[in-house]
Amino acid sequence: MKVLTVVGNRPQFVKAAAVSRMLRERADEVLVHTGQHYDDEMSAVFFAELGVPPPAVELDLGRGSNTEQTARMLSALAPLVDEHAPDRVLVYGDTNSTLAGGLAAAQAGIPVAHVEAGMRSFDRRMPEELNRVLTDHLSDLLLCSSQVPADRLRLEQVTGRVEVVGDVMVDVALLVQPRARADAAPLRDAGVRPGEYVLVTAHRAGNVDDPGRLRRLVDLLLALPLPAVLPLHPRTGARLDAAGWLDELHGAPHIRLTPPLGYLAFTALLTRARAMLTDSGGVQKEAYLAGVPCVTLRDTTEWTETVDAGWNVLVDLDAAAALAALERPVPAERPELYGDGQAGGRVVEALLRPGRSA
Repeated sequence: MKVLTVVGNRPQFVKAAAVSRMLRERADEVLVHTGQHYDDEMSAVFFAELGVPPPAVELDLGRGSNTEQTARMLSALAPLVDEHAPDRVLVYGDTNSTLAGGLAAAQAGIPVAHVEAGMRSFDRRMPEELNRVLTDHLSDLLLCSSQVPADRLRLEQVTGRVEVVGDVMVDVALLVQPRARADAAPLRDAGVRPGEYVLVTAHRAGNVDDPGRLRRLVDLLLALPLPAVLPLHPRTGARLDAAGWLDELHGAPHIRLTPPLGYLAFTALLTRARAMLTDSGGVQKEAYLAGVPCVTLRDTTEWTETVDAGWNVLVDLDAAAALAALERPVPAERPELYGDGQAGGRVVEALLRPGRSA
């Protein structure tokens, strides 16, 4: 079997680390990197750290609006699908790369497999929500992290085969966390001590492209009572700089701005943080897997199980709500929500199993 895999951003590189090597032991994989994340610390470093096989094709399609990105990706991926004629196209998550890869394959009559299928925030203002819904409904094989998204897909009456395989990011977390916990260098570099800081990420268009919401984000960060380590996403840094607010964060004694971090350095900081503040879907889940309480800077989440388990609180950009969430006690239990760390193998088995739909 020949599989063409499309990736384009940090979470997808992490997910590919759990699948690509095992897949290549039993099939022919062509890995395509769209370039959706074009900063080296957000792309190439992940391939090096996580042992993801180097891409066979690297594109440079990361700039511009969501519509412009998706259009360029479709134009570039369609001839690649024709050239390689894969038996399946494999996509991950909910990015523009996901939708473009799935749509290019479906239009060519190639079955699409979607890892992390069935996730929903029910917020159609989010480009990611549109991407995941559309990709699910054009996919032939829908691979779910847990039973909740699988049940949701059946209610939506998708035509593809739905399987619960677990979450491939659990596989990577179990492998990397012990190594990351032993690395004190990222904490030294940031000037923080274990359990005495919060780690922050912010990059979603809904938070950083709107000047009013960006200002609320700045005010929330300035109000934090603990040292805050903020690896600055290129998009967020550009918006802050253009608004004239980047210097405020640089000047705040409790805020440590860093460049984007590789997976190991980020995980080292995450595993020893007092709490995680983020607007990222994937990072919410990473915090749960690390046993670190999460404060989500959104009013919706696709990872609803983490909220139900008490490890995640949605505060949007309400500074008072964020501060109150930081005072919450850590839950006594952390259920195994997303599988046993063997999801990568189940993904490969599902890919190689014959049949287009259930």
